[in-house]
Amino acid sequence: MQRCVLIPQNLSYNRYIIESRESHANETRRTRHHDPYFITILPSMANRNNNEQPTFDKIINFRDVALTINHSTTQQLLQPGLLYRSARPDAATASDRDRLLSSLKLKTIIDLRTPTEHVEQSRKHSSSPATKLPTVPAATPPDPKRPLRIPGITYKDVNFNGSSYSTALIKQLSYSQVAKLASLYCLGWRKDAIAVLGTNVMAKRGLAGLAEDSLTHCTAEVKAVFDVLADEASYPVLVHCTQGKDRTGLVVLLVLMLLDVPVRAIEGDYRFSESELKPEREEKVQEIRSIGLPDSFADCPADWVETVCAFVDGRYGGVREYLLHCGVTEAQQDSIKRIVAWR
Repeated sequence: MQRCVLIPQNLSYNRYIIESRESHANETRRTRHHDPYFITILPSMANRNNNEQPTFDKIINFRDVALTINHSTTQQLLQPGLLYRSARPDAATASDRDRLLSSLKLKTIIDLRTPTEHVEQSRKHSSSPATKLPTVPAATPPDPKRPLRIPGITYKDVNFNGSSYSTALIKQLSYSQVAKLASLYCLGWRKDAIAVLGTNVMAKRGLAGLAEDSLTHCTAEVKAVFDVLADEASYPVLVHCTQGKDRTGLVVLLVLMLLDVPVRAIEGDYRFSESELKPEREEKVQEIRSIGLPDSFADCPADWVETVCAFVDGRYGGVREYLLHCGVTEAQQDSIKRIVAWR
């Protein structure tokens, strides 16, 4: 006897429940129900993998990329349980940490944030009486990231928008703007200094333009990320930045392009972040305003994926050629496809 569940297409994945009374893993089948607002997911899919998105107490914007892609395409393109994305997991509760380790068997976290972001998060959590993190042995010299890290998981820090990216943005400032930025930094007014860059460069470039700048100037960082992703021993992997939206979205976009996922499906996965990040949107808006950016930087533009994909194809001739330009070998690219693609 088998059961299948009709799932509304417009509901959050966190509410999906797939049930089955079959124990064997058959080939996954998905058919469209006569009601256009539902998709019938047959039990064979539930048997192959758990199709319910993981939920956490204090980790937002978390999802299994395979589930969003396979759902939106109604095809089995990615293997679930291998590639995850999220916002920062710094506030993960003991229960959250246990789920990452015991349920998801997470082995590696690729953290795309800057050193400044790590310091700020460490200060935030150390000063919050509501934050109770498991005790972690002290590091010598002191490491601001260490208290927020989960023992048992390997961390790969890749400052995705590193010095090359920052230098490229600063070069777009006038001499007077550079002088103002430098003087503000020297005086310790960091946010005011960043606002010079935000107002005069970043806001004008927009999120898609900044993604193009990242692709152009962060080739070493792209290679560092893909070195990890090409190693089967790294999986399951979680990729995150602060919100899990832009830098994380760019990395995931490159992986999905490599796997020949349709642009519409990549767009759906990217834009899913907008609803997931609603709980902290107002706080984020205040933060981005303070550094000279418009409110729209807190959202996921509808044309972001299409624009970035077109840039990769137009400038480099495709994602494989772009990754080769970054130093990611053909063998590494094939390894990622072999690991992450449905099999």
